[in-house]
Amino acid sequence: MPIDRVAALSAFVRVAEAGGFTRAAEQLGVSRARVSRQIAQLEDHLGVRLLHRTTRQVRLTEDGRLLLDRSRDWLDDLDDIESRFDRARGALSGRVRVDMNHAMARDLVIPRLPAFLEAHPGLSIELSTSDDRIDPVRDGLDCVVRVGTLADSQLIARPLGQLPVVNCASPAYLARCGTPRRPADLCAGHAVIYYVPHLGNTVPRWEYRDGDTARFLDLPGVVTVNGTMAYTEACLAGLGLIQVPRVGVQRYLAEGRLIEVLTDYRPEPLPVSLLYPHRRNLSRRVQVVMDWLGEQIQSYYLV
Repeated sequence: MPIDRVAALSAFVRVAEAGGFTRAAEQLGVSRARVSRQIAQLEDHLGVRLLHRTTRQVRLTEDGRLLLDRSRDWLDDLDDIESRFDRARGALSGRVRVDMNHAMARDLVIPRLPAFLEAHPGLSIELSTSDDRIDPVRDGLDCVVRVGTLADSQLIARPLGQLPVVNCASPAYLARCGTPRRPADLCAGHAVIYYVPHLGNTVPRWEYRDGDTARFLDLPGVVTVNGTMAYTEACLAGLGLIQVPRVGVQRYLAEGRLIEVLTDYRPEPLPVSLLYPHRRNLSRRVQVVMDWLGEQIQSYYLV
């Protein structure tokens, strides 16, 4: 049976980056059996073993590592050629996979997505919403939007700006515990809610700016959560004070369901970045989607 080398190489690269057949098949939108068959055909065609397969993991052989580097470059070149013809036709086609936090997707991207897709009917968007630090390479994503300080990685970062962060609490909480005027007031009878990406891995602290200096208070948290939605809901329920990007609670502040406090002692603003895997040639459809996301975020979120 003739081998479709483009499909087989694409499947091989996805398996290598995802670390397994099941995850790669999910990303490609095909069955695991089909991906396994494509890899087997590619190995037979080349006459070498590309992957060491065990019940728990897939590892590249020495030949597999060599092919992975060459395949990435070749597929990038092919994508670039196709993008040039798309540019000549004035059309974009294909799938773009994006990840961002739930609030950004809900409040910004999804409401504006119909107009964008109407302008580019050949595109399809796969939108992942997660508070986790997803690995774009492993999970087959084209780009991710990240809020906060970036960890060192092999990803390319496009800075978009900064999000102002506010301190706030519910009216019921303030009626019960009083309104803090200075950070030191938090040490006497106030409750703090903390957000951490992974429970138990870090010891969170309350942050505030004193002039141009960032300072921290080691305050015990009455509640600690690992989800942004739960973080806001805990504050709305009157459990304590939170520090949150203003845009995420803007409607609650406007409705009076939350009240900003310690306005002279806000934390440092949070950087917002677009991250994408290193590619020699970034496809035009991904560039267009990233440019659009950057424009929406900067116009709506950043001040």
